[in-house]
Amino acid sequence: MKTFLLIILLSATFHLYAQPMPDTETTPDTSLPYALIAGGSKGIGYGIAEALAKRHYNLILIARHRDTLDYAKHKLESDYNIHVVVLVYDLAKEESATEIAQWCTAHHIHLKMLCNVAGLGGSNDYLSLPLDSLRYMVRLNVESCMALTLTLLPLLEKNAPGYILNVASMAGFAPIPEKNMYSATKSAVIFFSYALRQQLRKKHISVSCLCPGPVFTKPEIVKTTKEKLGWFGMKMAMMPHKAGEITVRKTLKKRMIIVPGTLARTMSGVLRILPRRASAALYYKVGG
Repeated sequence: MKTFLLIILLSATFHLYAQPMPDTETTPDTSLPYALIAGGSKGIGYGIAEALAKRHYNLILIARHRDTLDYAKHKLESDYNIHVVVLVYDLAKEESATEIAQWCTAHHIHLKMLCNVAGLGGSNDYLSLPLDSLRYMVRLNVESCMALTLTLLPLLEKNAPGYILNVASMAGFAPIPEKNMYSATKSAVIFFSYALRQQLRKKHISVSCLCPGPVFTKPEIVKTTKEKLGWFGMKMAMMPHKAGEITVRKTLKKRMIIVPGTLARTMSGVLRILPRRASAALYYKVGG
C-alpha cells in the first residue's frame, strides 16, 4: 500500500513539474499601450525600443536569442520604469507571425505600434551564399514584415489611431551588385510601405519606412564603411541610439520615408533620381 501511494505521489509531482509554468514576467498590463518591435533586442531595434521607452510606451520585444532579450528587458525596465515582454521567435519561420498574433490577441494587448525591424545582411550575398541562406534572407527581410503586419492588423485597427514602422535601408533605393539580394529585399520593403500607407489611410494607421545609411550596430559595419566609403561614409553613419530617436520622432509625426542624418538624406535623394543602371554601375565601381 505504501509503495502504491508513493508511486501516485511521484506521478503527481512529475505531472506538476512537467506542465509549462506561467512566466509572470511576460504577463502584460492590458490597460497600457504597447509597441511591438520585431528584432528589438539589439542594434537599430534596441535604439527604437529605447526611444519609445522614453515616451512611456510599454514594449514587446521579439528575437531569436533569449539572452539578448533578457538583457534588453532588464535595462529598459530599470532605466525607464516601463513594462517589457519578451518573446523568443525566429521570425523567418512561417508559423511565427501567426503565433505572435495569437499570443497578442489572447492577452488583449493594447497595441498602438508595430515595428518591423528584423533583417539580415552582410558582406556575403548573391553568388557567394548558398540557396538556403538566400531564401532565409528573403523570408526574414520581406516575408516576416508582410506576415506580422497582416496578422497584427486587427489589433492595430482595434486600437487606432496607430503606427506601423518598417525598416528598409538606403540600399533599397538602388541595385547594389555586391549586395544584390539585400538591396532587392529592402526595395521590396520600401514599395510595400508606400502602398500600405495608402491602403490604411482611412483606418487611421500611419505607415512609415526607415531607410538609414550606415548604422554602426557591429564592428564589421564600421570596418566595411571605412574601407568602401571612406571619410564620406563615416560622416554619413550614425550610432543606433541616435538613429532610433530620430526614427521614432518622425514616425510619430507620420513621416513616410525616414533617412536619419542630413548627409544620408542628401545621398538618398541623389540615388532616387539616378537611373537604376547608373546607380548599379556606381556601386559596382566602389565595391558595393
